[in-house]
Amino acid sequence: MIGVPMANPKDAVIADLHRQMDAFFGAGNKAEQIAGGVSGEVGGPIKSTRSIKLKAARDKDAPRLKELAEAGLTAIEAAKEFGTDSKRARLIAQENGFKFADTP
Repeated sequence: MIGVPMANPKDAVIADLHRQMDAFFGAGNKAEQIAGGVSGEVGGPIKSTRSIKLKAARDKDAPRLKELAEAGLTAIEAAKEFGTDSKRARLIAQENGFKFADTP
């Protein structure tokens, strides 16, 4: 109506939250304490299909690069033989838990 002040939307949200909490606890439910680091979320804050596809491609290349690393090649030599960039080779090694000869 004209001339009647509008209700504050923040107050309406808070009142709705209180109604939901009253209904939850009124039904006999209890709040659970969830340990830190345990959640239903997988991955991280930002995941896209592109990053998932890139990770899958790196995982596919990992066994061959691991063989080259175990043969004693440096990251640059392995990347050159594999046909990729040394930065990508180091990333694959880091993700898959192996090291090249030049990695401390």
